[in-house]
Amino acid sequence: MKLTSSIHFNYLMASLLLAGILFLLEYFVPQLVHSTSWTIFGFMAGLSYLLSVVTLWLYSKSPENFFALKILGMLIRTLSALGFIGILVVMGLENIILFIANFFIIFLFYMIFDIYTFISNLRPNSK
Repeated sequence: MKLTSSIHFNYLMASLLLAGILFLLEYFVPQLVHSTSWTIFGFMAGLSYLLSVVTLWLYSKSPENFFALKILGMLIRTLSALGFIGILVVMGLENIILFIANFFIIFLFYMIFDIYTFISNLRPNSK
C-alpha cells in the first residue's frame, strides 16, 4: 500500500489542514471561533477516524456491502453529532449560535472528506 493512497495518511492530512485553518482563524479573527472549537474538532476527528477504520475493516469482511457500510457510517456520524450538540447545549453553553455555526463547518468538512473518499472508492469497486 502506498503512503499517499492510505486512508490513514489522507485522513491525517485533512485533519492537519482543518487544524491549521482553525488555528489561523482563532489567531486572526477570534470573534468567529467559539471557545469549544478545539473540543468540536477533537470529537469530529476522533469519530470520523473511528468510523473510517471500522468501515474499512467491515469492508474487508464483506466487500459486497460497501455502499450500506458507508451510508451507515454517515448515519452514525450524523446521530452522534446531534447527540454531542444536545449534550453541550444542555450543559449550558454560551453563544449557542456561534457554537452551532462552528460545529457544522467542522462537521461538513469531515462529511465532504468522507463523501470524497466514498466516491474515489466507487471507481475500483465498479470493475
